[in-house]
Amino acid sequence: MTVPPQRVLFLCTGNYYRSRFAEHIFNHLATAARLPLVADSAGLAPQCWTRNPGDLSPHTVAALRARNIAAHLRPPRDVAAADFAAFTRIIAMKEAEHRPMVEQRFGGFAQQVQYWAFDDIEDQPPEVVVPAIEARVRALLVELTGSNVVAPGRVAPEAPR
Repeated sequence: MTVPPQRVLFLCTGNYYRSRFAEHIFNHLATAARLPLVADSAGLAPQCWTRNPGDLSPHTVAALRARNIAAHLRPPRDVAAADFAAFTRIIAMKEAEHRPMVEQRFGGFAQQVQYWAFDDIEDQPPEVVVPAIEARVRALLVELTGSNVVAPGRVAPEAPR
């Protein structure tokens, strides 16, 4: 009998930049280390797919490209109440911004969410936020597995297809 993977959900406002980068880097590192972990991401703003142009922030695309990670394009998606039961761990990118949104839209689930402190693009540049998210995702992988999956500051190259 195989054990289902632990599932992590990253949340931000528009599911376009921060949560999508966290999802991609998490899945890349977990896959490279053959860990039974998988991440997804969603937006807390209603109809989040209407907030930004396109499927993925150009800052996220550039950060992934710089790390030799393929961007998996899909439209941003809204978080749903069912997500709070479907995921092992739920992490919102910025407590001051996202806790009120969780409390307003999903009432009793706010205490189930772990809150990080990563600013959106208008408050801090991607050159600061992206490496900080990557470092925190690496720390999360260590926390979930009890082992250092990839040396700090290094991203394993993407496997050939």
